[in-house]
Amino acid sequence: MPSPAPRTRTGRVFRYTAWDLVPALLAYLHFALILAFFFAWPAMTWPERLAGATLYALAIGWNLDSVSHNFIHNPFFRSKTLNRITEFVLSFALGTPQTMYRFVHMRHHAGNSDRPGADGQTIDPISIYQYGADGKAEPMLPYVLLQFWRDDGPFTVARQIRAKRPDEARRALQEFWAMIALYGAMAIVNWRFVVFLAPFYYLGQSLSMLIAYYEHLGADPDEPMAMGVSTYGRIYNLLFLNNGYHAEHHYQPKRHWTQMKSLREATREEQARAGLRVLGPPHMFGFLDPATRKIATANKNHPS
Repeated sequence: MPSPAPRTRTGRVFRYTAWDLVPALLAYLHFALILAFFFAWPAMTWPERLAGATLYALAIGWNLDSVSHNFIHNPFFRSKTLNRITEFVLSFALGTPQTMYRFVHMRHHAGNSDRPGADGQTIDPISIYQYGADGKAEPMLPYVLLQFWRDDGPFTVARQIRAKRPDEARRALQEFWAMIALYGAMAIVNWRFVVFLAPFYYLGQSLSMLIAYYEHLGADPDEPMAMGVSTYGRIYNLLFLNNGYHAEHHYQPKRHWTQMKSLREATREEQARAGLRVLGPPHMFGFLDPATRKIATANKNHPS
């Protein structure tokens, strides 16, 4: 079992590595493009608006599973102020308070998409087994399309955070209200823009759920080396900052995104013995993998 790589401070700006300049710039670029879309809206044709909204949805799913996700585990900057500003920027870009996302995501790591316990509940609030039956995962479509509506609301999540970390709960609510103020101001200026984006926001969140589903379908939540499903395509991992190394990530969540390939090489034999499942296509296209069809899921008609 390899020990986690030492995390050393590099330079005056970045906490771990100067490579974090890449996701940091992408976070701010994502938000800048939303603002550009807003200001360009009046002059755009409807096909251009539709294309922009589609890109908006894709960007949400991409960011949640790349930039925002990596920021949760390894904040980019040495400066607390810069990290705090980035939390607000990510909240604005994603329509999801970053601190609340962090709380839910860390609960995901606590359960690792676990099966229900004796009380019928999962530790992981987004476990693919939460609404399954007979120890099987829920089918893909209801998970992807319904999970957004099942999530706890922001005030519920804030109360859950406040139970142990009141300061963190205050930060989460600050992000939430700042986000509401921003999009409220946009709605006052151009309510059609905000209304038009709303369904695409939902689609972006659903894309993240699609990725999450195939990150864990066929994994073993009780086996540390195989708690996730990995995929090693170069283009996917380049665009998603090595999110394809998902089993490796669950094995060592604090390992930096730039070190995923080396962790894979160091644990390859152990992974094979543990029965690690590897996808051929990227996670969002997991349904195209021939082995996926052989994995049993719960009966669609089983009551939730």
